[in-house]
Amino acid sequence: MAFYDGDKLPGWRGSLFNGSLKFGYIARLELDDNNKVINEERLLEARLQRVRDIRQGPDGYLYVLDEAQGRLYRIEPAD
Repeated sequence: MAFYDGDKLPGWRGSLFNGSLKFGYIARLELDDNNKVINEERLLEARLQRVRDIRQGPDGYLYVLDEAQGRLYRIEPAD
């Protein structure tokens, strides 16, 4: 689980990200001022299998570890 406060993905600043081992996606949770979830967006459902970890790197990007595929992904903004 990672709270995003970086500058590379400005539309996601303040979101909480949670990976799913069982269902193979990342949930982006939008929070209100009281830290209650007000919206959920599922990301990369068709690409991931077992999300073991998600973290914000020192470079401001999000990194996702998929243990089933043995891959580390860097999440970047779409062009």
